[in-house]
Amino acid sequence: MPIVIVDGQEIEIGADERLNCIEAARRAGVEIPHYCWHPGLSVVASCRMCLIEAGQRDAETGNVSMIPKLVPGCQTPVKDGTVIVTESEKVRESRARVEEALLIDHPIDCPICDKAGECLLQDYHFEHGQAERRADIHPFTSRKRDVGPTVSLFVDRCIMCTRCVRFTREVSGTGELMVTSRGAKEEIDVFPGFPLDNKLAGNVVDLCPVGALGDKDFLYQQRVWFLKREANVCGGCSAGCSIYTEHNQDTVYRLKPRENPEVNTWWICDEGRYGWHHLHDDERLLTATRREGPAGHAGNGSPAAADETLEWADVVGRLQTDLQAAGSLAVAVSPMLTVEEAWMLCSVARSIDPEAFLALGHVPVAGDDETFPGGFTIRGEKCPNKRGVEAVLALFGSGGHSWNDLLAHVAAGKASAAWITAGYPKAWIDEATAATFTGLACLVVQDLFDSPLMAQATWRLPAVGFAERAGTWVNVAHHAQSFRQAIRPPAGVWPEGRLFWNMLGRRGLYDPVAIRQELAESAAPFAALAGEMPAIGVDLRVRQLA
Repeated sequence: MPIVIVDGQEIEIGADERLNCIEAARRAGVEIPHYCWHPGLSVVASCRMCLIEAGQRDAETGNVSMIPKLVPGCQTPVKDGTVIVTESEKVRESRARVEEALLIDHPIDCPICDKAGECLLQDYHFEHGQAERRADIHPFTSRKRDVGPTVSLFVDRCIMCTRCVRFTREVSGTGELMVTSRGAKEEIDVFPGFPLDNKLAGNVVDLCPVGALGDKDFLYQQRVWFLKREANVCGGCSAGCSIYTEHNQDTVYRLKPRENPEVNTWWICDEGRYGWHHLHDDERLLTATRREGPAGHAGNGSPAAADETLEWADVVGRLQTDLQAAGSLAVAVSPMLTVEEAWMLCSVARSIDPEAFLALGHVPVAGDDETFPGGFTIRGEKCPNKRGVEAVLALFGSGGHSWNDLLAHVAAGKASAAWITAGYPKAWIDEATAATFTGLACLVVQDLFDSPLMAQATWRLPAVGFAERAGTWVNVAHHAQSFRQAIRPPAGVWPEGRLFWNMLGRRGLYDPVAIRQELAESAAPFAALAGEMPAIGVDLRVRQLA
């Protein structure tokens, strides 16, 4: 195996691996500072922050021959015998000079900059910069311009790393951003008449190492050091992008992509990035209510005041009693539920009615899949766990039953009760479809918002959003990712998993890890979910074939 020497430490790399010095140093636990380099973009070697000493060790004699000048780590490939020195006096002086040059004309407006606390210019100054400023402090301007509907450009903060420009050319393929002028007058700008308005535009804010590009949705909302971060999975579509949910006091403030080479690499789409606002919508359902009479009777003139608001402890027992009394049961298992929740719901349903008709819930679709030049794909299927729910249904002998099959089953009079789980962030059902459930002895609906179907329900139960639940989702490529709850749901709302857990008579607090372990041990398709799940998840299909 090829050997690379990093600050005297020998590391092995793969025979076919193509690494630069930055990547090789990371294998040794050494971080070479850099601004312009990003693993998902082309190499320009313009910032010069990653300058290091490099050389070659002779395989026969062991003698090392060093290159006289410093070389950019991002642009220098490694091979067997490459020697990298990252902490020599020459390297330290180079970094200090680069920092000094960048800060000479940079506005020192950290107290009002959104990037403060996660700014590489700030961090590298304290780690690699000089103790004192040699240049005079000049008054600075803070020119700000809109470059698109979601992004603002603070022109004077830019250090011209050009990450954003390369992103729009190489990943989104839209090319709205460019470099104007030359030399000291260089600036980032948009082409006239072409604002930064592509479906991946928010990624340029994440890419910016300083505070030059600001997300309008997050601008001046929170200081980053107040935010807590939870590794999560986006529920916006079947791609299942790995994300960080950043929050404070049970309020989400932003979503950021989490690197996952198996799913979304380094990016997320704007639909997913800004798709969390429904969590804090004032129109969300927050109480569990029950009304007397068959489904749909409220639409025939019964006043809303007839609804009985219940505590969740009462829901657990009375809901089961109502469904047992109603008779034959049909259940729609929403693709917004986790694998663990879906399995528990099916178990509850079969404990109530051993012949319960189990089907995949409504699968929202908006257009076709859209793939960008950089390889990122936005899926037209707008739910995160269709494959996971289908796999669970197969365990109960109901694989292949769809939402339309359930509608036909109910319309044919084969069910006297129905339990519809939803949890969709957008409107998903019309009055004509909801009318299919009119007249049932008992209709249970769990959803985030009111709907024509909810208006007919005997039991109206609130659902939770993606950041308020824990469990496992399986994306369109059969890649399973487990995640923990990021924020608590609104006061008085139980996550679906907690309700199902209690209806199964389980003791203690709801534990999705225990359910996942039980599934892995008892069902071969889920065997790969046993034990501690890696951060990037596992490919269920590959594990089964192996």
